[in-house]
Amino acid sequence: MISSLFRTFVGSVGVFCVIHSPPIVSLAKPALDTFAGKHYRGVGDIEHLRFLEISRRMFEPDPELQNLTMLYEPKWNGFVEGPTWDAWWIQNSYGTTYSILPFLQEPLTTFLQNSHDLWFDQMGDGKRVGAAAPFDWIAPDGCLCDAARPGFIIYKQGDGRTAIHDWGMEFTAAGLLLQSESLLISRDAAMIGKYLPKLERCARFIESRRDPKNNLFFAGPAANLLAPSFAGWKKPDGSYDKSYLTGLSITYIAALDRLIELEKLAGRTSQEADYVRLRDTAKTGLQRLATDEGYFIRSLDPDGVKHGVFGSAIHGYFEASPNHDAIAFRVVDDAQAERIMEKIEAIPELRPYDFILPNYPSYDDLYEEPVGLWSYGTWVNGGHWSTCEARMILAYYRLGKFEDARRSIRRLHTFAEKFRMDNPLTHRGSQVYQPNQPVNLCYDTLGPAAAFLRGLFEYRYDAVGLTLVPHLPDTLVHMDQLDPVRFGTKQVLISAIGQGPITRVKMNGLRWKTFNATSVFLPYDKTPPRARVEITLGKGLDRSGFPGSNKRSRPVISAPDSSRMPMGSTNFNAMLGRLERFINAAGRAGLGHAYETAHARLAMQCIRTSQLRAEMRQCGLIKPLPPPSQQAADQLYIDAADRLFRGLEKYLTSPTNSTVPLKKKMAELWIQSDGPQS
Repeated sequence: MISSLFRTFVGSVGVFCVIHSPPIVSLAKPALDTFAGKHYRGVGDIEHLRFLEISRRMFEPDPELQNLTMLYEPKWNGFVEGPTWDAWWIQNSYGTTYSILPFLQEPLTTFLQNSHDLWFDQMGDGKRVGAAAPFDWIAPDGCLCDAARPGFIIYKQGDGRTAIHDWGMEFTAAGLLLQSESLLISRDAAMIGKYLPKLERCARFIESRRDPKNNLFFAGPAANLLAPSFAGWKKPDGSYDKSYLTGLSITYIAALDRLIELEKLAGRTSQEADYVRLRDTAKTGLQRLATDEGYFIRSLDPDGVKHGVFGSAIHGYFEASPNHDAIAFRVVDDAQAERIMEKIEAIPELRPYDFILPNYPSYDDLYEEPVGLWSYGTWVNGGHWSTCEARMILAYYRLGKFEDARRSIRRLHTFAEKFRMDNPLTHRGSQVYQPNQPVNLCYDTLGPAAAFLRGLFEYRYDAVGLTLVPHLPDTLVHMDQLDPVRFGTKQVLISAIGQGPITRVKMNGLRWKTFNATSVFLPYDKTPPRARVEITLGKGLDRSGFPGSNKRSRPVISAPDSSRMPMGSTNFNAMLGRLERFINAAGRAGLGHAYETAHARLAMQCIRTSQLRAEMRQCGLIKPLPPPSQQAADQLYIDAADRLFRGLEKYLTSPTNSTVPLKKKMAELWIQSDGPQS
């Protein structure tokens, strides 16, 4: 059972989620429960709505839950993997970033792009030396990395027997996908112009591994996304070489889907046609890696040996990542997606603790013996990774496996309520990797929550517009998504009511015609700046009896007592005063929507959330943790607020801002804010 911490939130002290369950009038059927939160509101499936609400809360300052703001890093004005992981990884961020991208607003979008720039500003060019020895490799042009921070990049998987490791092939494909998706959402012409040449270099690098005879891609040891579990081809002489890696094909095809749309958006028809050809031939080759049952093997050796045919005498494990990714990113059609899911469901050992494992049973083709860190259930051999779970949840939503998705979120909450958001999870997904830390937090652990949000409507962006594909359980008869998703410079809010195929759509109260039974299409040029999309499924229901169905409810927020300061935060009053003066000055200057202003608002919100948490603890409204964990958890809030303030200050006082008019103006306003209100 979920603790009461997640069932409700007391409204009189700053409620983010208030649950009411009185009978509803004007319904012919028996009364249904209702849910009214800050982010989601609806009728019917209270548990699903509650899980949506809690998942969304993990991406903003929240007095109860570890959240994204705690992973801000002033060193590069972006996100970091975690307090004990001082860099930004592609494989770890993959599932979380893809899933949360539509929901992020400033300053979080800038933070995320700054983290991506750690990869793209230092990408391989055939000349640049990576990190210090032993990671001082010179990568081929277009190669991305395992992980990076300023002045530091590791072009190969940095753990294991690095001397035999291949370049980060599937890392590069995933980075290509993430950046392409981000640009399709923003539709920023200047940004597309800046990054498109870099993305094309990534594609050329991957194309250098295509075998023209079969349109498959060669990859050597540790070139897979969940590295270093893949050893490549073990040759008769005992050395390791390249084989055809299924995950590389699937991730690259999904990346090309998005790169094609970017080329189209940029008006580059010749390049668009080239990438269409490359994608289509890669998809043809991919089916060589499918079994008769429809699921994908892990890899194929050049001598014909298959790895990952479940139940075979050798290499008879099931490899989860390429299979759930093929569903999540629509690399396969619906029929094959169903067959893959049937196979996953037929192997319960893949989900012993609700989360998907990368493989079952243990690999018999590692380049190390499966003992210690390599033993089954511990790390990359049967340990759990939330970046993979995010993509698994997207697959669940696509195929209507809603209870599987809820099982995942229930399990996630058992870690969240203890402030144990660690990755990987050992003992086949049941225990944290760093148990000796008082609390744990990693960016990838937020992935399941992010995917639980994105899976609801998929949000498929292309060069022309945005396609919404509703995936709502039949038990959810009415749902309002109260936060907008980004669509270029536009904002889209979504409501859905009823069950079954789509029968009617309204845009800002007017009839909308571009839809079919399964999806709604929003052409960019015909979508208003703020679009409220109302989707009716089946016969729908009478909305007149739904509380607040046309207006966003306002949660009751009490102002924290600023005289009660959390320990170690004696400057919070001064910080709040300066931030408020800066925000007001920016508003008067017509810069209220600028990134810098949004950053200041977020810093202010984090300070107030830290204060609110302290008050709630004093009132006994926060579930206590063991003393070392309690102190560390409270310190997370103080540190997040302090880092956001210091990061803004560092950014605004940087000499590089003096040459850009807008940044120069913001820097001047910041300097002027260092004093009493004028």
